[in-house]
Amino acid sequence: MNKKIVVKQLIATWLFLLLAVSFAQAQVLKPATWSYDVFKKQAAVGEEVELIFNVRIDKDWYLYSSDFDPDLGPMVTEFKFQKHPSYELVGKIKPVNPKKKYDDLWEGEYTYFVGTAQFRQKIRVLKPDLLVKGTYEYQVCTDVDGRCIPFDDDFTFTNKQLNIRGEVAPATKAGTTEQAPEKQEALNNTQQPAASPVFGTDEVTTAPTDNITAEEAITDTVAATTSDETSEKVPAILAEPVQEEEAEGLWSFMLIAFVFGLGALLTPCVFPMIPMTVSFFTSNSQNRGEGIFKALVYGVSIIAIYTLVGTIVAKLFGADGANFISTHWFPNLLFFAVFIIFAMSFFGLFEITLPSSFLTKVDAQADRGGLLGVFFMSLTLVLVSFSCTGPIVGSILVASAGGETLRPVVGMLGFSLAFALPFTLFAVFPSWLSSLPKSGGWLNSVKVVLGFIELALALKFLSVADQVYHWGILDREVYLALWIVIFTLMGFYLLGKLKFSHDSDLKHLTVPRLFLALATFAFVVYLIPGMFGAPLKALSGYLPPQTTQDFDINKIIRQNGGGTTVAAGTANQLCEPPKYGDFLHLPHGLQGYFDLEQAKKCAKAQGKPIFIDFTGHGCVNCREMEANVWSDPAVLKRLREDYIIVALYVDDKTELAESEKYISEYDGKEKATIGKKYSDYQITKFNVNAQPYYVLMDAQENVLVKPIAYDLNVNNFVKFLDAGVAAYKANQN
Repeated sequence: MNKKIVVKQLIATWLFLLLAVSFAQAQVLKPATWSYDVFKKQAAVGEEVELIFNVRIDKDWYLYSSDFDPDLGPMVTEFKFQKHPSYELVGKIKPVNPKKKYDDLWEGEYTYFVGTAQFRQKIRVLKPDLLVKGTYEYQVCTDVDGRCIPFDDDFTFTNKQLNIRGEVAPATKAGTTEQAPEKQEALNNTQQPAASPVFGTDEVTTAPTDNITAEEAITDTVAATTSDETSEKVPAILAEPVQEEEAEGLWSFMLIAFVFGLGALLTPCVFPMIPMTVSFFTSNSQNRGEGIFKALVYGVSIIAIYTLVGTIVAKLFGADGANFISTHWFPNLLFFAVFIIFAMSFFGLFEITLPSSFLTKVDAQADRGGLLGVFFMSLTLVLVSFSCTGPIVGSILVASAGGETLRPVVGMLGFSLAFALPFTLFAVFPSWLSSLPKSGGWLNSVKVVLGFIELALALKFLSVADQVYHWGILDREVYLALWIVIFTLMGFYLLGKLKFSHDSDLKHLTVPRLFLALATFAFVVYLIPGMFGAPLKALSGYLPPQTTQDFDINKIIRQNGGGTTVAAGTANQLCEPPKYGDFLHLPHGLQGYFDLEQAKKCAKAQGKPIFIDFTGHGCVNCREMEANVWSDPAVLKRLREDYIIVALYVDDKTELAESEKYISEYDGKEKATIGKKYSDYQITKFNVNAQPYYVLMDAQENVLVKPIAYDLNVNNFVKFLDAGVAAYKANQN
């Protein structure tokens, strides 16, 4: 045979095998690569050492952090250290500057990383032969195609990474190269790469780490190395790109605050001051240009004052305070009470005012003239209008306190921009003043409507505390009943059927007021079906979970085997009680299994295909699929009638029975929990490790149609289920 032909055949065979291996690995993803480091390279027995866990995260993926409520929903990154006489833990592990976000689906705030992540754990060295071993579990997700993947791996720190001296560390030692406590704390918390220990300083050397590929990281235990040839410097904290959704969130919040600012202009404390203030600038200026300039300074001063308030709030609460505010019962009950007080003030029970002596002193400074006098005039406006604007400003600050540190600043910037805009515009175009409506009773009506809205928003804070601590005070139907009553009363007020002490007589109904009343009553009509179990998806982020509702007509119909779409006696007839059914449940009243072997036996007995739902407790997109796709009547009908459902939780930590534990052929590790068992099954059987993931197969585990993942298109899901039934019937014939 020609040598060239032989060479070509060998090359072709090699390329084919390479492509086959690449294809086999294409679906097994490892979006996060871990490496390990230590803060300093030498230590003595008795000294504290800081272990560093660095993570590189692929683009468009994010890693959940370790410092939010583990009962919220998403999978918290968790570290477990094995006890060893050579060390002891000092404090808890700390994530370094994770991002924070409130999620309407989970109804709570979680922390996460994008780009890079870092966790730090302090230990005290007790013996020279240091050995720190343990495991970590984490979850990464992407919003691009809705996948979430849980992982677990091992770590080891030994004397290879840290040179331990046998002598006990002295309390103080002249000329030591160790950082002073305050200097080290600043170094630990800094966000500048130059100050990060893994970049190296005069006093701290860089610890090399493994350069691990995605394929190696999924199966092998990652260990730090001292080989300079394979090391790569992993920055402790890199500048992380701001996600588009965060920027959009800030812009949306600023727009909402801007609308609140426009609303504040229509209150009795502010609206009458617009022509008075503008007239002052135009009459006390030598020319029109000077009046316009002073008006601009006046508007900028208002913006600066309110933005300063937002900055102070951001500094007071900061990133650490945000998590406390969003989850702890005390701030939520405090904000609930504050909002109730705001509403009572808007209803006219009392006025929230500042001390008159303080206002007099500020007003006296406004008479000094010049630009300083203009600034104090703007401060006087802010203070005098406090009785009307205080509740609105407080609402914005409360809404922002549980989010990013920038939100209070952005909120106050948006509010003050709207608040200052008319004073500046009417000074530039004084002829517009004649087009302003006259002050009257309508201004007080604006306050009262804002009072109803404050009353409704107050319930959200009580609901958060109620859900976190399981008090059972504000179940879903109670929450909805209160909202229905509040907005019904608001609608009657707009129609003039209710009247407060400060209201003027309503001689006739204006068109804007009528349309606002129509919108309010339409909202009430939308809420009413929720009392009987309607999902009200548009408000899912503001209402308590549907599982807290005692009276759910859909659940009652399902329990009694009724319904118009499912024939009695045909829906989800199980062959035996589901294993793990005491703590695992399917949504929408569906019946099924949580153990694959049970599902296979029942599928064989009933002659039905199996619907596998690879899911997880912390899978946000799994919940979205259940809420938006599974809830559709066409999907529910098919799941109930045509399939044996089995939900396989890949992140459940329930221990398996000793007889069920096994060593995986894929990664050589023991699988001792439900989650690890079915995560291993998903990888080995389907070469996929992301959730949600839906598989249709028969009792012999033959896949009927191509599996699908996250897709909110109901029609696509229906076609997927129908194709599975057709393929199953064809295989039986």
